[in-house]
Amino acid sequence: MNLTTAIRNHIRLAAICFRRWFLVYAYGMDIARSARISWGTKLDKTYPQGIHIGPESYCASGCLILTHDYARGLHTDTRIGSRCFVGANAIIMPGVVIGDGAIVGAGAVVTQGVPAGCIVAGNPARVVRQGVQTVRFGRLASELAAPEGRPS
Repeated sequence: MNLTTAIRNHIRLAAICFRRWFLVYAYGMDIARSARISWGTKLDKTYPQGIHIGPESYCASGCLILTHDYARGLHTDTRIGSRCFVGANAIIMPGVVIGDGAIVGAGAVVTQGVPAGCIVAGNPARVVRQGVQTVRFGRLASELAAPEGRPS
């Protein structure tokens, strides 16, 4: 890694940490210190206290996390567990609870709770795989192991 890349990565991490700090202290959101929220993530500011994101979770660019439903006059908590990954352009509807170690596929529309250790995808989101183990930022633990015949 060259010096320019290292500097860029440090600036990016500082900006992400500042954004998290701003969301927590200015809006009152419950976002764990070790969670990462992409700059393109859209968090509902109508009821910001309803957003809860657990440690070591990652929300990718373009995902939308809602805590209110204007048509029903609903303001409710939306929770994302620890070590979760929410893919690009996914939509998490108000009141949904995503269990620890869950992965939400890109573009999924999550209308109901997601059990821990599952991968969901589609519109509406359905469980496509169960019993997965994730590590930091929702990466699949099994994908980190080197494939057979190749050194790690």
